[in-house]
Amino acid sequence: MAITKTFSQLEPSKQQRIINAALAEFAEYGYEQASTNRIVREAGIGKGMLFYYFNSKKELYHYLIDYGLDFLINEYLSLIDDHEPDFIERYKQAARIKMKAYAKNPHVFHFLGSILLNQEVELPDDLAKRLAEIKKLGHSKIYDHIDQTLFRNDVDADKVFKIIRWAMEGYEKELLDRLKGQKLSSIDFKPYWDEFYEYLDILKTSFYK
Repeated sequence: MAITKTFSQLEPSKQQRIINAALAEFAEYGYEQASTNRIVREAGIGKGMLFYYFNSKKELYHYLIDYGLDFLINEYLSLIDDHEPDFIERYKQAARIKMKAYAKNPHVFHFLGSILLNQEVELPDDLAKRLAEIKKLGHSKIYDHIDQTLFRNDVDADKVFKIIRWAMEGYEKELLDRLKGQKLSSIDFKPYWDEFYEYLDILKTSFYK
């Protein structure tokens, strides 16, 4: 989706302030209950200006989806090394990249997560297609070309994938809960990554040859 000319002419910091306010609002309340009044209040602009930049609430929503998907590709998915054949090692580096991207803009992840969990608005065909393609890309970045011979012969590889993924996603969620309210970009994550790797070592001992 092409950015509106008037919005593109704003200074980057003001653009980002509006984008973040809108991302947070839609993530928290969904499309129907989201309030443009709250968005402009949080962004520090007049309501008339929001509709000067975007013709409607729906246009703003569609723009945010496109923006979020661009961010996800550039700051997360494109940086994952999908040539790494070891599932835990690949997931480990993906988790680090994801956490760095999350610290840079958590609003994007909350917003896209809310869309994937509850897609309450029918999207234009091109946007719906792009969303499906990104989901497919994300899956391939994590699961394609994994060397399943690294797993023990007496375990089901698909179940191992799920157990490891559940464990890692559970740790990520717990970590974010523990750090809630703190400025993530200024946190020293080394102690947390050390703890994370200890859990990964246990998983390797359990499921690898």
